[in-house]
Amino acid sequence: MTAHTDEWKRAAAARAVEFVTSGTAIGLGTGSTVRPLLDLLAERLGDGRLTRVVAVPTSEDTGRRCRELGIPLTTLDETPELAIAIDGADEVGPPPRLDLIKGGGGALLREKLVALAARRFIVVADETKLVRRLGTRAALPVEVVPFGWRRLVPFFEELGAEPRLRRQPDGAPCVTDNGHYLVDCRFPRGIADPAALARALARRTGVVEDGLFLRLARLAVVAGPRGVRLLRR
Repeated sequence: MTAHTDEWKRAAAARAVEFVTSGTAIGLGTGSTVRPLLDLLAERLGDGRLTRVVAVPTSEDTGRRCRELGIPLTTLDETPELAIAIDGADEVGPPPRLDLIKGGGGALLREKLVALAARRFIVVADETKLVRRLGTRAALPVEVVPFGWRRLVPFFEELGAEPRLRRQPDGAPCVTDNGHYLVDCRFPRGIADPAALARALARRTGVVEDGLFLRLARLAVVAGPRGVRLLRR
């Protein structure tokens, strides 16, 4: 990550926070692009520009940060309908679809649940995340049950992927907030048919969720050297 991309992420977050209005329940994503958003949201709540906002965090990490910043929290069970959800992405496909790959931060299951609960799902990203075809830059995270996960490897390979279990620095498997493993599936030529791939993954026993967010984003707030632009679906 460069200083430039840090600046772009903050610029995208600053534009995205403008879509939050008082008296609403919102979803807050996970990852490096969302961190400046949390700071900016806390500033607006602290100085009174925003009031009566409650948030559903998509990860334990985001929840901890919200509590540190004084952002009021709720749960998806308590508040099943959200005005908006704001999150980052590992890849952003071109409009009008704005398909995404998400899950680099390991929170894809909760992120998708929150995105589906929101009337409007907004993505914040820097220009390095824009791609013409999904899978060309980032691996596709797939959340799987730990029991018998190795039996899924040949299935992923049949789909054209190069699967690799995500591990911690000490070599132990990364475990999601939901107690599952993550398999990062890299597609050397990108993903030719994301919808067909999503259907195949959804049918496979042992696969909990995948990082394909297809036709979920209504708006992408993208920052780069030429400023911030809005991509709409």
